[in-house]
Amino acid sequence: MRGSTDHSTGGEGGARARDAAIWTLVNRQHGVVARRQLLELGLGARRIERRIASGRLHTVWRGVYAVGRPQLERHGRWMAAVLTGGPGAVLSHGSAAALWGFGNERPGVVEISVPAGRRCRRPGIRAHRRAVLRPEDTLDHEGIPVTSPTLTLIDEATHLHPLRLERYVNEADKLNRVRANVLHASLDGYRGQPGVAPLRVLLDPHTFRLSDSELEVLMRPLARAGGLRSAPETRARVNGYRVDFYWPELGVVIETDGLRYHRTPSQQKRTLERDQTHLAAGMWPLRFSHWQVRYDSRHVREILRRTVRRARAAKAGVG
Repeated sequence: MRGSTDHSTGGEGGARARDAAIWTLVNRQHGVVARRQLLELGLGARRIERRIASGRLHTVWRGVYAVGRPQLERHGRWMAAVLTGGPGAVLSHGSAAALWGFGNERPGVVEISVPAGRRCRRPGIRAHRRAVLRPEDTLDHEGIPVTSPTLTLIDEATHLHPLRLERYVNEADKLNRVRANVLHASLDGYRGQPGVAPLRVLLDPHTFRLSDSELEVLMRPLARAGGLRSAPETRARVNGYRVDFYWPELGVVIETDGLRYHRTPSQQKRTLERDQTHLAAGMWPLRFSHWQVRYDSRHVREILRRTVRRARAAKAGVG
């Protein structure tokens, strides 16, 4: 009777093949496996219970086990939560943002999404029920089913402060998870989802803003391509104003705006005064939006080339 639960394995050779298949699956799943998967691979219920009793399987959540040792790395815990959610479950929200590398997971909670008709109530798991998850909304990343970067950002946009959401979007763009302009263009396909509205505001091409460090990294090669060969002074004070980039040999001043910070009448007045002061001092002030620097580099390079030619010609004429 001892072997009666494993007739489907075809004897000792079949058992070895079955165990090899289990280990292949476990390794692919970051050290965890679901009871239903073990049964599908031919390990009988009695043998599962024996392995639990002997310490070869350790329960993470009901019906999901860590294999060999109870300790799990973060990826193993994420995968265990997805397996607990059942077929069609995926990592989502803050946990997905952490897996993609552009956000943070909520402490002590793994977030997953499950089909609408399914319940998954387990300590340490927050399950979001969804009516539809389209094929393009889910991916397999590092062996874990997860919502796409686009859907992850839409989910996170429902509760993040705008500045934090902005950091998520910038980081996702920098990591090439999803480019901000592609994300902006994709939002029409998610109409009605709560996170779309704050992302539309954030990704308005006129108001999009990069971090200072990323802005500087992007601007330097654009300036060189535009004919400004020397390194600029950054965040220097020129004519009483702090400017983003300054080339003193030609008097070229570049300001870069996320225009959401220049909308009030007083802010607009100050911006005009800055540019007028630089012009009156014989300089060449230029102003580009962050969106132009990131996504319209051809225009930026062309404006720089034309301005640099005029600046050099003017300097030669003076000499």
